[in-house]
Amino acid sequence: MRVFVTGANGFIGTCVTRNLLAHGHQVVGLARSERSAAALRAMGAVPHWGSLRDLDSLRRGVAQADGVIHLAFTFSPMDLPPGRVLGALFGGWPAGIPGRMMGAIAALDRAALETFGAALQGSCRPLVAAFATMGVAGPPGERAGRLATEEDAPNARSPGYGRALNEAALEGWAARGVRASIIRLAPSVHGDSDKGLVPQLIRASRKWGEAIYVDDGANRWCGVHREDAATLFRLALEQGAPGRVYHGVGDDGVTFRQIAEVIGRRLELPVRSKPLAEARRKMGWLGPFIAVDNPASSERTRQELGWQPLGPILINDIDRAAYFAS
Repeated sequence: MRVFVTGANGFIGTCVTRNLLAHGHQVVGLARSERSAAALRAMGAVPHWGSLRDLDSLRRGVAQADGVIHLAFTFSPMDLPPGRVLGALFGGWPAGIPGRMMGAIAALDRAALETFGAALQGSCRPLVAAFATMGVAGPPGERAGRLATEEDAPNARSPGYGRALNEAALEGWAARGVRASIIRLAPSVHGDSDKGLVPQLIRASRKWGEAIYVDDGANRWCGVHREDAATLFRLALEQGAPGRVYHGVGDDGVTFRQIAEVIGRRLELPVRSKPLAEARRKMGWLGPFIAVDNPASSERTRQELGWQPLGPILINDIDRAAYFAS
């Protein structure tokens, strides 16, 4: 299968690209720079020039492919159209800027999904897109009564809800002849060269001279190793059913206090409990997320796709020198 992959050079995308190539697929990777294009060529993939903002480039990418894996997602205002950035900055009270900015980011992603769906409509070709289990979690401080499952709908009270809203767009295309499926990834997709939430927590701990958790720190984060996540994207591409949700979860969850204790021990910093309000002040946008209870199951995903995570669990993987080298 010839697969168009956005985010093909990213932390997860690199593994997805290599996994696809190793299993006989061809990869056309979205590239925004010569550096990205060279990295794709080095892996054996074909670069396709464009960006998420350039919807014509996305249409051309789909036109030369048998399926799409959409991994690219930006949190940088620099990647947004200038008009949307200005609207987020000056479209209301200053306190609403983070929410408006997230709305602008989600709109960019939704436009890409709609472009893919329209190009694939009626073809029964696969479209697999990345989302997050955090989108179905409760609000910060609320304890989950059970593991989140693939059947759960996005929760409007979750700090991850903004991105989860776009799940509906993908489900809509599944009803119009696209073999569209959703992969919700754990809060920590971990492994060498991690650029996600755990490295940001480490940087914040260095800055403040302490590793923190909220209240008793008993809220849980699930995790998945990036190589296991890559295998899941390939399996969903090959076997995924239209409108199906899959969970990229390798281990159900560890307490956030355990994560903070690893960070504190490795950095030789005190580990302290903070109320949510203080965590928000110190951690910025990360503050609400470190208080979210997000244990999740991937039982149905494993049964339907034959997926078996093989990588280390989150708490063991981050307890390595490589995570604290810079």
